[in-house]
Amino acid sequence: QGRILEKTGLCSQITFGRYVRQGRKLGLDPKLFIQDLQFNKVPVRVYQPKATSDGPRRGILFFHGGGWVFGSLDTYEKVCRYLSRESDSVVVSVQYRLAPEHKYPAAYEDCLSATQHFLQHLQHYAVDPARVTVCGDSAGGNLAAAVSQTLAGRSDLPRLRAQILIYPGLQALDFNLPSYQQNRGVPLLFRERAAFFALLYLNGDALHMQEVLEGSHIPPDMRLKYRKWVSPDNIPEEFKVRGVTPLRPTDFIAEVYETVKRFCEPNLCPLLAEDSVVHQLPESFILTCEYDVLRDDGLLYKKRLEDNGVPVTWYHLEDGFHGIISLYDYCGVSFPSGKKGLDSVVNFLKSL
Repeated sequence: QGRILEKTGLCSQITFGRYVRQGRKLGLDPKLFIQDLQFNKVPVRVYQPKATSDGPRRGILFFHGGGWVFGSLDTYEKVCRYLSRESDSVVVSVQYRLAPEHKYPAAYEDCLSATQHFLQHLQHYAVDPARVTVCGDSAGGNLAAAVSQTLAGRSDLPRLRAQILIYPGLQALDFNLPSYQQNRGVPLLFRERAAFFALLYLNGDALHMQEVLEGSHIPPDMRLKYRKWVSPDNIPEEFKVRGVTPLRPTDFIAEVYETVKRFCEPNLCPLLAEDSVVHQLPESFILTCEYDVLRDDGLLYKKRLEDNGVPVTWYHLEDGFHGIISLYDYCGVSFPSGKKGLDSVVNFLKSL
């Protein structure tokens, strides 16, 4: 009985959260053609600048954030319009299936499927095959990184020109990295919520959240194996000045690992991909925020990319917090830092 109630309680919580985050319906945009389509059965919204262009345009696949649980085409309407208008690009916003109703790998498969479809039909949208980029924020940054890794070795499709990862979540091995300790209580993403969302995406429930937060879900030998990639040692010293305590991992609990072992799959945690994959990745843009539990995921991936010879443009918002980009001009509220972050993305796109 309690389980059922807990499930309906969770369900209503999520339904309410989705409703609140819907975003207002916007009117027509004088500068853009906007249409809702399906790419391989995945709903997408395509934004095309109306102005005539000298040649084919850049293409951007956009995967929205929201912890794999929230977010929609409407929620990110303003962001996608801004990207399309300001960078003069064709933007495809992807409505992937959400957790907990659809567990991993549903969201990843939808994003991959829509991306493949777009890459096969670029001429239809007058997009330059040499200038297609995947882009996403938060959970969308996770999906963009995973799609980018999957397509890196493919020779049957145009190669992605770049990946843009905006405060991405890239691993679920260690919820005690310095940024998790420093920003555990900073909105909009608390440390507990980060683990909660990762578990909802993986399993459709958040059982064992406490053990995952403590780190008892990963076997000692695996912890050792991944230490070269996921470790505070790989984070520049200046990010450890604010309170950080080295923690001894708690004892490993095998039955918890059984329920979460897919956290070690790169399609779910792209930071764990092998070097042979990482060195094939396209030029990358990573945006991090100082006051964000996911800051170190971005910093660790930046190091991995650089170690593998991938050019990285890194933009750090000193006063930024998680989710600030999606608050760009949100219900009349605007954060200058969010606009700065969005413009840094636009500038990077214009350089491609």
